[in-house]
Amino acid sequence: QVQLVESGGGLVLPGGSLRLSCAASGGTFGSYDMGWFRQAIGKEREFVAGINWTGGRTRYAESVKGRFTIARDNAKNTVHLRMNSLKPEDTAVYYCAAEGGGSRWQLPSDRSGNYDYWGQGTQVTVSS
Repeated sequence: QVQLVESGGGLVLPGGSLRLSCAASGGTFGSYDMGWFRQAIGKEREFVAGINWTGGRTRYAESVKGRFTIARDNAKNTVHLRMNSLKPEDTAVYYCAAEGGGSRWQLPSDRSGNYDYWGQGTQVTVSS
């Protein structure tokens, strides 16, 4: 059983930056692919970014490519999401999720149903 705890959310001006963190415990972090998803009010949960268990393969939603960067530190059991050039449409609750990893060359999944473990979420609000 893996426990995930997100942190780093908050209120930021348009064009600003935030760094979300997800701390994992209770499992073998280095064997899990990790993903970030978000859910805005009245919308379905959507994929944001993912990183495979090796850290060598990443995947991004088109809406965040070039602005967000996902990274992991297997020694510290953490995964981060660096968010730059934030827009009001990035406002959402951001969730960290984990799924069992596959081959080292496999991309992380962008489907929420493939993820086994979820954090409680952290609110990100982009507003002037």
